[in-house]
Amino acid sequence: MANSVTDYAIFLLDSRGHVASWNPGASRIKGYAAEEIIGQHFSVFYGQNDIARGWPEHELREAARTGRFEDEGWRVRKDGSRFWANVVITALRNADGELLAFSKITRDLTERRSAEERLRQSEERFRLLVEGVQDYAIYMLDASGVITSWNAGAEKIKGYAAQEILGQHFSKFYAPEDIMDGKPDAELALARVHGHAEDEGYRLRKNGTRFWARVVVTPLYDEQGGLRGYAKVTQDLTQHKHAESLETVSKSINEFIAVLAHELRNPLAPIRSAIEILKDDPALGFDAAPIVNIIDRQSGQLMRIVDDIIDVSRITRGTFSIIKQPTNVRDIVTRSVEAARPGIDTAGHELTLDMPDAPLTVVGDEVRLTQALTNLLNNATRYTEYGGKIRLRVTSEHRDGIEQLVIAVADNGRGIARDLLRVVFGMFVQGEDKRTITGAGLGVGLALAKSIVELHEGTLEAYSAGPGKGSEFTIRIPLMEKKLGIAPNGDNPSSQLGILVVDDNQDAAVLLGASLRKLGHRVDTAFSGKEALEIFARSRPDLVLLDIGMPHMNGYELARHIRKHPYGVGTHLVAVTGWGKDEDKYRSKEAGIDVHLVKPVKPGQLEDILASPRFARSHAEA
Repeated sequence: MANSVTDYAIFLLDSRGHVASWNPGASRIKGYAAEEIIGQHFSVFYGQNDIARGWPEHELREAARTGRFEDEGWRVRKDGSRFWANVVITALRNADGELLAFSKITRDLTERRSAEERLRQSEERFRLLVEGVQDYAIYMLDASGVITSWNAGAEKIKGYAAQEILGQHFSKFYAPEDIMDGKPDAELALARVHGHAEDEGYRLRKNGTRFWARVVVTPLYDEQGGLRGYAKVTQDLTQHKHAESLETVSKSINEFIAVLAHELRNPLAPIRSAIEILKDDPALGFDAAPIVNIIDRQSGQLMRIVDDIIDVSRITRGTFSIIKQPTNVRDIVTRSVEAARPGIDTAGHELTLDMPDAPLTVVGDEVRLTQALTNLLNNATRYTEYGGKIRLRVTSEHRDGIEQLVIAVADNGRGIARDLLRVVFGMFVQGEDKRTITGAGLGVGLALAKSIVELHEGTLEAYSAGPGKGSEFTIRIPLMEKKLGIAPNGDNPSSQLGILVVDDNQDAAVLLGASLRKLGHRVDTAFSGKEALEIFARSRPDLVLLDIGMPHMNGYELARHIRKHPYGVGTHLVAVTGWGKDEDKYRSKEAGIDVHLVKPVKPGQLEDILASPRFARSHAEA
């Protein structure tokens, strides 16, 4: 039997430990042929350390004393390599009890030992990993929910040290009302039914404070399918929950701002139109003129505040955009000075304009660049004492291999402190003395100006020698390359046009129509989409100015109906609306609307449309 076994080394030792027999299994495991090993002492199979401490002799003594000895440890093969062996030595005696020999059976368990060691190392690494994790509470529960392990993350998140919490029921982390509702037990039951359970909700820390937690519970079973306990992982999502709440609030605020702007712009539109008519009315009395001017200035200031609110919303949502086209810098400067002039004159300031005779052209958004420069002029006006001096200088320079436009606005006003100079372009940033500044605004003008300039691949820089020493703001934007041969659109005087004004706000429609008639145009007004279509079919206007937010048939629907009309293909459609978000403009374009203007519309915007080459060509063809 022994000679047929190859998986076990089976051999005899004499009473002194010399090898007396040798089977094929012994040859395979230990590497010796029978003729090489028979007669040698079995200590040849042991390492030097084991021999030095007398371990082979110890094994024989114990086997002789008790009849049997079993051990596991490292043994040595013929080639000097080690293997992990399970050894059983049995003492063999005659009928009189005299020791005759020892039988020795050796198994090679190296693979099992390696697997066990790999498992041990893996478990050790996992243990160290779990214990080292601080962003997650990872702990074990027994089958009844009592805590049996506790990692560093659990201590950090829940506040308990291991010695404080081990042995206690995990319901300690739930609010009293959750315990009354049986939530802890339900959580374990769900885990057993579904293989795991996930939940989000408030949990309690040691100090009684609540935190928003995401919890995953997994049941653990033994080989027979018996429930051993649960693994539980808890993540503190309080900051994430707070961020979600802030995002929700932010969305609500943005929607509120959009609605607020629409509601403010609608009444501002007829007010501004009425002012324009009154200012040009020769019947306006001498006493009434100052009142009209006051209404003009204050409504204009309100309009600028509304625009700033909308722009802030767009910047924070990342939807602030520009439309680039070749633009004459002189037009930007002229319109900016016109917009800022009333404030400059009221403050008694002297404005000096230094501008080259040669035309300068940039590829940019004329409206937005005008807004940026106007904000710089208004800033200089506000922060300069009465009767101050403001200088607007326009030039060009070659910098970093690029021909650049340079616009500098300098004043001899209050100046900027060094610590404020670093943050002056931040949103809602104002000087410490803002309460003493009349019409200081929202503190967003410089931030808007910087955003606009940077969207034009430019820079906006601030300089001040300190408080009381004035300040200077400098815009740098790449000039358009002359080799492109592109020039800004020129002015083309328009002939009399047929215009249809559509707005459910009758005051706004009537006043806008009156303004256009004063310019010599034929104007019809409609107060609904249905009425507009009837008038359109009858009058065939060149231009339709339509509101978007109308009941029954909104401006988008009206535009689509007009485009389907036999005469509607060549008609110029312009939206005049309080809705000014980018998605509103996109919907206008999708509906076939050529231009999207936001109320209150400035006279210059309509004049530019009326003077466009499109109408000049259409009248020439006619």
